[in-house]
Amino acid sequence: MENNTWVAKHTRRSDFDLVGLFSQSKHPTLLCAVIFMDFLMALTGNIILILVICHDAHLDNPMYYFITQLSLMDVMYISVTMPKMLMDQVMGVNKISAPECGMQMFLYLTLAGSEVFLLAAMAYDHYVAICHPLCYPILMNHRVCLLLVSSSWFLGSLDGFMLTPITMTFPFCRSREIHHFFCEAPAVMKLSCSDTSLYETLMYLCCVLMLLIPVTVISSSYSFILFTIHRMKSAEGWKRPLPLVLPT
Repeated sequence: MENNTWVAKHTRRSDFDLVGLFSQSKHPTLLCAVIFMDFLMALTGNIILILVICHDAHLDNPMYYFITQLSLMDVMYISVTMPKMLMDQVMGVNKISAPECGMQMFLYLTLAGSEVFLLAAMAYDHYVAICHPLCYPILMNHRVCLLLVSSSWFLGSLDGFMLTPITMTFPFCRSREIHHFFCEAPAVMKLSCSDTSLYETLMYLCCVLMLLIPVTVISSSYSFILFTIHRMKSAEGWKRPLPLVLPT
């Protein structure tokens, strides 16, 4: 009898309540309409960009290949959270099951991490194109581009594979209200009744390390680009007066 009662209680409390933007807004209908229009514009713009690049043979180069992947990540990124939030507002529900919450968390972490690493790959592509233009066809061939994109997806998924299972296996015995419009890991962790301080520290350290590598690559690449451009302008400045002083 006690086991049946525990199972029934656990089943009823297996869902989470998303307390997002609309519950705190004075004009939820207007806010919903604005978010819906922004979602449609972002979705349409990225899809059109992907189709144009894929169908135009003149855009078959590494830069546009990276832009296609970035647009694909953006489409998936907004599709993970926005439709669920808008449908909940229209239908008057705000519940999400534990498996759906875990899947949403995993996809969000994976896409966020992959996008950051892809931006680092794009920065490296710009560095090679400007600082080593003669070696660009060799250093950024199709195989290298595919390797950089695959690495971005793989490294981004590591964040989701590491954080999502641990977060969702903690016992949740407090309120099931997630004070966010999607299942963000820190917001879900606040609902746990166990001590999560060590895990939260490790989670933030992991996120810092995941950001440190791309930020270092991006900042280094554009620093070299600026230095190269400055050196080219300085060389042109020294060469311009020469015809005026050289004998005829």
